[in-house]
Amino acid sequence: MFAACAIGGTSRSFKFARDGARRYNQASQITERALHTYTVGSNTDILFLLAFFLFGLVFGSFLNVCIYRLPRELSVVSPRSFCPECSAPIAFYDNIPVLSWFILRGRCRNCKAKISPRYAMVELLTGILFALSYLAAASPSDAIKLSALSFLLIGLIFTDAETKLLPDLLTKPGIALGLFFSLLVPLRDFAVPMISNWRLASLVNSLAGALLGSAFILGVALLYEAVRGVEGMGRGDVKLMALIGAFLGARQILVVLIVSTLSGSLFGLLLILTVWRKRVARRRKRHPAEPLSQTLGRAWQSATLIYRNFEIPFGVFLGGAALVAAFWGNDLLRWYATSFR
Repeated sequence: MFAACAIGGTSRSFKFARDGARRYNQASQITERALHTYTVGSNTDILFLLAFFLFGLVFGSFLNVCIYRLPRELSVVSPRSFCPECSAPIAFYDNIPVLSWFILRGRCRNCKAKISPRYAMVELLTGILFALSYLAAASPSDAIKLSALSFLLIGLIFTDAETKLLPDLLTKPGIALGLFFSLLVPLRDFAVPMISNWRLASLVNSLAGALLGSAFILGVALLYEAVRGVEGMGRGDVKLMALIGAFLGARQILVVLIVSTLSGSLFGLLLILTVWRKRVARRRKRHPAEPLSQTLGRAWQSATLIYRNFEIPFGVFLGGAALVAAFWGNDLLRWYATSFR
């Protein structure tokens, strides 16, 4: 009788887990089917789309504050916005996202110093990605999740591009936020047989993405240091990859790594070729009698030395690849599966 009860209990537990996995997959499939329509019709509220865009502009304006102040360890709350050159406070009517930069023609009203076009670019890009998040999402929670990820990645991309830093005040809260959103939006990379609650299974997928992504980048960084004896990748990239994995899950990590590696390698190659071309022109001008083959060889040696003094901000490529994966990752994976099976 005890054996019969045990067998019956085991059978019921497997059925319970199987039903839970089925419900989790159904919830995830509903989300996945609704993604990436990008159409505005009777089912899309134009007012909500406009609201997301306007909120994106406002959050983009705040991102500009973060991009400038966080690397300098300044408060993002006070003082109010000011000109980096003359420190004059910026009036509210000169702080309208995007428009103020064009009205002032990219200059400070007080000292006439040039204001980087980055300010308008960040605001406009954030607005566009917030609107795209609304169009791509299957639910309000999904739209907010994509908007939050876009906000964090834009801030980290531009901060890394300007300062070669990835602030902990963006990466660490971002990791926690990605894990939190997995409890609201189903994240399906792999089924967990013994977990029937879809929220818990989604959290496991989010944790797996954060751990796998950060572990891969950390392994590459440690291997590079062991072989070359110098640091080739900062620990900020490790935390950034954990953030990306927490939001997107383990499956999209592959897309992020491939896209970031290809784009980073292409940038590096173009950088070397640009420097090499300049070196060739300079040597031909200084040594007109030198054989062309010798000029090309010495110019190439000089160009490849650029990496001794120039650090490629790989966080820019990781962040950009994560945005591609967030909005088009499933499409890319389906294309790969149908094209190379």
